[in-house]
Amino acid sequence: MDTTLQASPAAHLEKPKQKPSKVIKAAVVGTVVEYYDFGMYGYMATMIGAQFFVSHDPAAALLGTFAAFAVAFFLRVPGGIFFGHMGDKYGRKKALSWTILLMVAATVLMGLLPSYATLGVWATILLVLCRCLQGFAAGGELAGANAFVAESAPAKWRATQTSMVNTGTYMGSLIASLVALGINSAFTSEQVMDWAWRVPFLLSLPIGIIGVIIRNKMEDTPEFEKLEEKGEIARLPIKELLRTSKASLIKIIGLGALITGGYYIASVYAATYLQTVGGLSPQVAFLSTSLALILGVITLPIAGFCADKFGRKIVILVGSAAAVILGVPMFTMMSGGVAWQAVIAQSVLFICVSIVNGASYVAYVEMLKASVRYSGLALGNNVTNMFLGGTAPFIATLLISLTGNSMAPAGYFVFCALLTLIAVFFIKETKGIELPGN
Repeated sequence: MDTTLQASPAAHLEKPKQKPSKVIKAAVVGTVVEYYDFGMYGYMATMIGAQFFVSHDPAAALLGTFAAFAVAFFLRVPGGIFFGHMGDKYGRKKALSWTILLMVAATVLMGLLPSYATLGVWATILLVLCRCLQGFAAGGELAGANAFVAESAPAKWRATQTSMVNTGTYMGSLIASLVALGINSAFTSEQVMDWAWRVPFLLSLPIGIIGVIIRNKMEDTPEFEKLEEKGEIARLPIKELLRTSKASLIKIIGLGALITGGYYIASVYAATYLQTVGGLSPQVAFLSTSLALILGVITLPIAGFCADKFGRKIVILVGSAAAVILGVPMFTMMSGGVAWQAVIAQSVLFICVSIVNGASYVAYVEMLKASVRYSGLALGNNVTNMFLGGTAPFIATLLISLTGNSMAPAGYFVFCALLTLIAVFFIKETKGIELPGN
């Protein structure tokens, strides 16, 4: 059955390519906004638990907060399907503009919500709905940004340039961590609990407006314009993806285990772990997380450069193997209550994740043909995020609660790393290839 829309080719003048720096800036600014918004909820988890999840047991309130954190990830899959459809059928640019608008709207609404003390259980329900909208929007962001940059980059620098997109996720989380640190340092704990926790969420508005303006000035990618010209746009991209690229989709899901589950354990959850298990202050925990994210931002483009020089497989192999070996020793250091050891340990874990992240998305892109690329990236990444990423803080907290063993989260981190390590043996090396067409 024909799955493409046929269009008569039209003569046109070839437009000059957009500058790589402009393309990367447009992609990165959106991922910064998305991951600032998405990460802020995790970094303010203890405050949100007190405001919206009333319980006499602080651990139960924290579990409720992380459960709402996880719920958003289940909305990432339908969000990925929706925005993947939009991006593959109507253009990468259009989908990416809508993801940032929806994310900012949800985050600002969170900052304006009345607390449980004012609105009762409806406050909790509204918070969860805002998280769901965040998750729906996030489902289309990172996949689209990577497709956008990869389709505009020269083959020999494709990994380097896509790795820069992923620095946006770290920078967004870094800014969120620094803002959380600033709020906890500038105000008393009573002021933070009373009203100051809202400030980081409201700051999303001006940052988001800048992101929307930058993205609206961009043109779509050459790959998508070729699809339009040749009339090869899929009628239903998700159906075409499942018909032609199931094997690639399964590989993407497996490869993504460490950069989803491992990422949220080593960053968002670690900030809570250092306080609840390590006995460190919120200031030390957020400072440690900020340093880990800074080192991740530095590591990502280096890993991307290495993936362009030595290949995608070897970089993913090195990063995931290191994570398997170092997971338990680093968590031992993080649980010891010694600040400098905890800072080093968290940074080591996060660097392992960053090494894999620097080579992963370019490998995903090079597995998928143009007409289903956005859909494939979004679905594969979000399935892994749903099962391993968004649930990671909840599962880690639950494992400690059930087992009484403070090292249980280390097992989860190593499990994610093992899945990626196994998956890398099932992919082909794609360094330097031309992107698959149709």
